[in-house]
Amino acid sequence: MNLTEMRAMVRRDLHDEDAASYRWTDDELDRHIAHAVKDFSEHLPLEQKVTMATTSGSRELDISSLSDRVMVVAVEYPVDNFPKRYQRFSLWGDMLTLLGEEVPDGSNAYIYYGKLHTLDATSSTIPTQHEDLIATGACGYAAVEWAAYAINRANIGGDITPREFLTWGNEKLRYFRQELKRLGRRNRVRVRSLYKPYYPSVSKSTDYGP
Repeated sequence: MNLTEMRAMVRRDLHDEDAASYRWTDDELDRHIAHAVKDFSEHLPLEQKVTMATTSGSRELDISSLSDRVMVVAVEYPVDNFPKRYQRFSLWGDMLTLLGEEVPDGSNAYIYYGKLHTLDATSSTIPTQHEDLIATGACGYAAVEWAAYAINRANIGGDITPREFLTWGNEKLRYFRQELKRLGRRNRVRVRSLYKPYYPSVSKSTDYGP
């Protein structure tokens, strides 16, 4: 699916398919679609893996080149061992610091991270099974935006009132956000099963004293 196809889906759900009297312009719908894609990416980002050279004697890695980064999931160092060796790390801005006992020697590290999805004129990284969810979010944002603009103005948009649009839009957004939370929780469980936690776990049964 591309942006044109997604926009057509959103117009269909909004019952805004009369090209002679569109309620929303293409640019407006594209903005709402982008909003939904960004929200989706925050909960279920596009998974990426990049090879990055370390600096001998330094624990720091500059990851500013990882554009549209949403999160860093794991750092593998040294690479290509079995079982894999994932390092604890801290992140401040674009500087990632390895916290393990091993100091890098200049060899490569693997960075596993999530980035924003793309949905443009030619392609999409949104999984097919979630395209309807993106359309739902975009519909919700479009309806709420139009209702906020049209309320207390003369209704020239047909039988549906701004307040009805507002209610309908909020219902769409409520479902959209609930699904994002569900998908996000499921993704976190999967990530935690694959990768070593960023920070040591704290015992809930041992009293280490003051």
